[in-house]
Amino acid sequence: MANSSLKSLRETADLRHLRQIIVGLDEGVILIDPDQSLLWANDAALAMHGVTEIADLGATVDEYRARFQLRYRNNHRLEADDYPIDRVVAGDAFSEVVVEVTLAGETDPRWVHQVRSLVLNDSDDDGPACLVLIIQDVSARYEAEDRFEQSFNANPAPALICRLSDLRFVKVNQGFLDMTGHQRDQVLCKTVYDIDVLREADRRDLAKERLAEGRTIPQMEAELELPEGGTKLVIVAGQPIDMGDQPCMLFTFADLEPRRKAEGALRHSEERFTRTFQMAPVPMAIGARDGHLLCEVNASFTEMTGYSATEIMGRPLGDVELWETSAMRREIEAAIDGGRDLRSHEARIQAKDGASIDCLVSTEAIRLGDDACVLWAFQDITQRKATEIELVEAIEAVMKDTSWFSRSIMDKLARLRAPQAEADGPGLDDLTAREREVLALICRGYDDKTIARTLDVAGNTVRNHVARIYAKIGVNRRIAAVAWARARGFDGEGVAVGKHVQEAVA
Repeated sequence: MANSSLKSLRETADLRHLRQIIVGLDEGVILIDPDQSLLWANDAALAMHGVTEIADLGATVDEYRARFQLRYRNNHRLEADDYPIDRVVAGDAFSEVVVEVTLAGETDPRWVHQVRSLVLNDSDDDGPACLVLIIQDVSARYEAEDRFEQSFNANPAPALICRLSDLRFVKVNQGFLDMTGHQRDQVLCKTVYDIDVLREADRRDLAKERLAEGRTIPQMEAELELPEGGTKLVIVAGQPIDMGDQPCMLFTFADLEPRRKAEGALRHSEERFTRTFQMAPVPMAIGARDGHLLCEVNASFTEMTGYSATEIMGRPLGDVELWETSAMRREIEAAIDGGRDLRSHEARIQAKDGASIDCLVSTEAIRLGDDACVLWAFQDITQRKATEIELVEAIEAVMKDTSWFSRSIMDKLARLRAPQAEADGPGLDDLTAREREVLALICRGYDDKTIARTLDVAGNTVRNHVARIYAKIGVNRRIAAVAWARARGFDGEGVAVGKHVQEAVA
C-alpha cells in the first residue's frame, strides 16, 4: 500500500509532461498512483485490454483485478498479490512476466501480455512518485507458437527439437516416440549425442559442422539406437528455427526400416529363386528383355544344348544361332518385344554340336532388381515328335494298302508300345566291336571325354567313332542314338568295355 505521507503525482504538473512523452509509444503504459489509483493509460494499453477509456480499466487496482482475470501460460491462475499491477504497487521490480488476460465472466483468454515494471521516485524523498506498468501484446507470437506446437505434436512424421546453446532436446513429438520406443521424459533430459540422431550417418562430419554453426543439415541416412536394443535405419535432416528467441535445430526423420526389411526379403527371395532356377530339371534361361541377351542359364539348359554358361551368357540368341532359322528367331523376338508371353510355342533349336532339338518354348516377363527380364523355359519334345512321325507313317501305310493292316500296322503299333528293330534297317551287327563299345558308353550317359578315358584313346578318335555310328544308324544326335539302341534291346549295360571303366566311373 502507498504511504499516505507521499505526495501524489496527481497533485503535480509532472503527469502532463509524462503523458506527452509516452502517448505515442507502441508499448502499452499504465501509470499508477502510489495510492493504488489508476492515473492514466496510453491508447496502446487501452487497446490491449479492449477498452477505450481509462475508466474501463478500473479506477483502482482492485477494480482492475475484478475486471480482468490473469493466469500464467501453464493455466495456473494468479492470486491477487501475484498480479503485475499488485506487484508494482508493492514496489516489486520485475521484467518479462508473461500472462494470459481474460475478461471477467469469460473462460478463454483474449490476449497474452508481456509485462515489466518501472518505479519513478520523487526527487525530494525516497518514496515512489509514480508506478508504471509497461505492456507488450505478444498474443500473435504465442498464437503462432501454439499453432506450431499443435502442428509439431500432431505431425506423424517423427521430429525432435534441440536448443543450440547446450544441444539439449526441448521438444519431441509422438511420431518420434512411436518410431523409437523412447519415453518423452527420457528424451527431454538428453542431448543430441546422448540420443545420437547422427549415429552412423554417411556424412556425420558435415552434419556436426552444420549443427555447430546452426545451419541446415542435409538429408542423410543414419542408424538410431533403440532403448530396447537394436537399431533403426532412418533418413535424418536438420532445419534451424527460433523458439522463444532461442536458436534451435528441428530434426525430422523418415523411417527406412520397412524399406530395409523389404530389400532384405527381396534379396532372400531372389536367392531362393536363383537356387530353384539352378536346380530345376527343366532347361531354363534368363535374358534381358531389351536386346535378348542371356544373363543366366541353368545346368539343364547346358546339358540339353551343350553350351556352357560362359559360352552363351551376354550374347544375343541370334549371335549364338540357337534358333534353327532366322525367321523363327524373328517371330519369337517380335512376340517378346510386343509384350506377349509365349506358352508352349513349338520351335526347333540347334545344339552346340549341330543337332536339332524340337522344343516347346515358354516365356514369362519378370523383374530382377530394377531390370526387366525374360524367363525362358524349354521342353525337349524330340522323342515325342519322333513317335508322332512314326505313328503318322503307320497311318499312311494303312491308307496305302489296307491289306497290310495285319502285318505292317500291327508291327508299327507294337513298336509304339515296345520299340523293336526294323528288319530292313541297320542293326547292331552293322557296327564294329569298338563302335558297339562306344555306343554302350553313350547309352550309359558318358560324354566324349569320359569315353576317351575309359577306352584309353584320344578324344578325336572318339568323335570319329561317334560320327561313323551316326552315319550307319541314320541319326544326328546322342539322344536319337540312345533311342535307336534301346529300340533294339541294347542298353549298353551288358557290354564289357576297356579296363579303365571302373576307374572312369569312380
